[in-house]
Amino acid sequence: MTDTPDHFPNSDFITPAPDRIADFKRAIESIVLVAHDPVPPELLAQLLEQPTTLIEQWCEELAQAYLDGRHGFELRRVAGGFRYQTAAELTPYVERFLLHDQRARLSGAALETLAIVAYKQPISRAQVGAIRGVDPDGVLRTLQARGYVDEIGRDDGPGQAILYGTTPMFLEKLGLDSLDDLPPIAEFIPSADVVELLEHGLRVTPEIAVTPTGVTYGTADRGDPADGESSRAQPSAAPPGP
Repeated sequence: MTDTPDHFPNSDFITPAPDRIADFKRAIESIVLVAHDPVPPELLAQLLEQPTTLIEQWCEELAQAYLDGRHGFELRRVAGGFRYQTAAELTPYVERFLLHDQRARLSGAALETLAIVAYKQPISRAQVGAIRGVDPDGVLRTLQARGYVDEIGRDDGPGQAILYGTTPMFLEKLGLDSLDDLPPIAEFIPSADVVELLEHGLRVTPEIAVTPTGVTYGTADRGDPADGESSRAQPSAAPPGP
């Protein structure tokens, strides 16, 4: 086991100069900031090669400086280590923010992409893009950040593309026990009759006016618009030839 500076006689250590202390405090801030769990002072001592007693003293000075400066965060000692957390009096604002984030709705593009992943997983980014017709990279990042999809493997083909699938959080949000509980996709596909009606309704048939040979349009047979009849010209017989 590597000895920490506390294992050496105190006479071997001299209190660092003020500028060095400032650098050590900045190092403590940077380490605690990126740590997921509270950082023990013994670990900080090993990283900075300084006595644990000095590390604890500097952490206390940093914590007091944050309090005096009325910052929105604190440096607290929790579970035997140091970590940053929001100031206690600002809890209502933090809770409001977290609740707002939970209520934020997914966009239509995100819901469409999520449905594709749910029903076609495992699926690659390129395959999602081929189905949607647009680049899904940004939407997939959003879904991944929300915890609804994640990388679940690699494709065996060339390039070994990343394959995406849904997460347990996705099932939890939808109230499903497993993916087998997803409604059959056939329920969302219109029947052949509906598709035919839609196609017929969207089809555009050009209208071409054709005048028959040997037929003239006279004015005597035109309906009077005042009578509510059509004013469309009616064909009359062509005059007899000589």
